[in-house]
Amino acid sequence: MTGLRVRNLRWWIVALICAGTIANYLARNSLGVLAPELKSALHMSTQQYSYVVGAFQLAYTIMQPVAGAFIDRFGLRAGFALFGLAWSAANMMHALAIGWVSLAIYRGILGLFESAAIPSGIKAVAEWFPARERSVAVGWFNAGTSLGALIAPPVVVAVALWADWRTAFLVTGGVGIFWAAAWYIFYRSPDDHPAITPEERAMIAVEKPKGPVQRAKAKDILRTSRFWVIAVPRFLAEPAWQTFSFWIPLYLASERGMDLKQIALFAWLPFLAADIGGILGGYLSPWLMKRGVTLIPSRVAGVALGAVLMIAPGCIGLAASPYTAIALFCIGGFAHQMISGLINTLSADVFAPAEVGTANGFIGQAGWIGGLLFSLLIGQLADTVGYAPLFAVLAVFDLIGAAVLIIFIRRLTPFATNPVTQEPGQ
Repeated sequence: MTGLRVRNLRWWIVALICAGTIANYLARNSLGVLAPELKSALHMSTQQYSYVVGAFQLAYTIMQPVAGAFIDRFGLRAGFALFGLAWSAANMMHALAIGWVSLAIYRGILGLFESAAIPSGIKAVAEWFPARERSVAVGWFNAGTSLGALIAPPVVVAVALWADWRTAFLVTGGVGIFWAAAWYIFYRSPDDHPAITPEERAMIAVEKPKGPVQRAKAKDILRTSRFWVIAVPRFLAEPAWQTFSFWIPLYLASERGMDLKQIALFAWLPFLAADIGGILGGYLSPWLMKRGVTLIPSRVAGVALGAVLMIAPGCIGLAASPYTAIALFCIGGFAHQMISGLINTLSADVFAPAEVGTANGFIGQAGWIGGLLFSLLIGQLADTVGYAPLFAVLAVFDLIGAAVLIIFIRRLTPFATNPVTQEPGQ
């Protein structure tokens, strides 16, 4: 790499992060795709399946701020690569499952290590991008979450039909090993990367904090109101994405009568729509800024638009055919990733690069607490009340989350004027 200069290297960094999130979500969504098969092979009830999902969510929830702090402390290059190797090995261990308890244990281990993906990606964006470009960068790297979920149904089903479900876990886990090696070889910070041009390094340096950087303590982050203004909407938004990731195949099988091949044909469509929503949501913010909207309101406006669109999947119970239901899921995927990308971008806007991994880890933890609780609720109620009322609740959650951001928007100011130990206006 010495001597080679790459123009606009920051966008290649985004592509590398996107590849990592694809590997992450391909492994993660393998369970949801295989759920109908696993329920039969391992003799699981719907409630037991919810415990398997919950094991991942609980481990992921606990570990997110720890993973974020680890990345802040030891750096992105080695830290993210280590987590990538660990989640790949954990996913491959799923092939050893002999019942729902052992599957839940392996799933919990996977959750511990996959938790580093989003905090790492947000930290990289905070390090490499000026504020005006962050939402676009987050939109593109966040597309990896949807791309991984998108390719999971055809890839996992193809491998499962060619071999078996155990082989499917081995294949989807193995992908992450190659990505971790690529990350360690090619990633450096802007200050240390030998391929960055002097012009790009100078452009990035303009928005860096001046003077010595002091890493914030977790308690200082949790005491700020801006953390909670972002964390509450994330808590309310995350149940939708985890429902889409873990429960759509089972819903299509149990309530719409689809078999594994039909699920493979259609279950990827909401994630394609999610990719489009995440990317377009990222471009919406700079588009609004060019028309006079300031930084933070441009993010909040996109979240509000996504919340309104989430009404569509809330109406799935009214869909007469499975194809209409899938179309409504597609609108929901589009809307949710618009919301998710912009909420994550807000954490990079209001927290400094040295602390954003930790801050985003705690914000992600808030979201995964919401997702965990809702998945357990689905496990308890899906077989009795059905899925329709539960999908309707998701729409209400996002509308409330958007309202929180709008009401408390004055609590969110860019990190350059907002040190972590001081609240806005103090």
